Amino acid sequence: MPRASSYACLLALVLGSGPLAHAATADARAPLFNADGYRITLYRSPTPERIDGAQIVGTEQLRALLGQHPKPVLIDVYRRQWLEGRFIEDEPHTNLPGSHWLANTGDGELAPRWMEYFTFNLRTLTDGRQDTPLVFYCRADCWLSWNATKRANALGYSHLYWYRDGLDAWLSAGLPVEPAQPEPLR
Repeated sequence: MPRASSYACLLALVLGSGPLAHAATADARAPLFNADGYRITLYRSPTPERIDGAQIVGTEQLRALLGQHPKPVLIDVYRRQWLEGRFIEDEPHTNLPGSHWLANTGDGELAPRWMEYFTFNLRTLTDGRQDTPLVFYCRADCWLSWNATKRANALGYSHLYWYRDGLDAWLSAGLPVEPAQPEPLR
């Protein structure tokens, strides 16, 4: 065992003073938000308990909203791999029933094609009415839905909800889900 601990000490010394240590330090200093206030890294980490321009809802509040008229539009922003012009199904994904999956629209920095995808689908899903209730979600501790809610607010949508604990809370409550596919990128 002394030999294993010697190797561990040597490895710690090398990593602690070499380029990998500098990279780790640089990453720790990297900003979490861009100049517009969108989260740009560490998307799966604890999320805030408030968001400007929207109301946070829990599972029971969301279930009550789904019984109202007009019924809110449910929007999942979970990521899906995009390769050579198409979504790649690397693992099955489920949604709350009746949801629309706008994959890859919760990133802090959106390429123009994804911003167009987001705005086109919001306009389509709301029939152009910016007062249509919209509920954004992803998973628990996921900044993607926070970013998407913030982005919808910046676009002028005025009746916004953030289902902060998302699909994880829905599943924990034993509520039904359905297989999902992202809305096509046109």
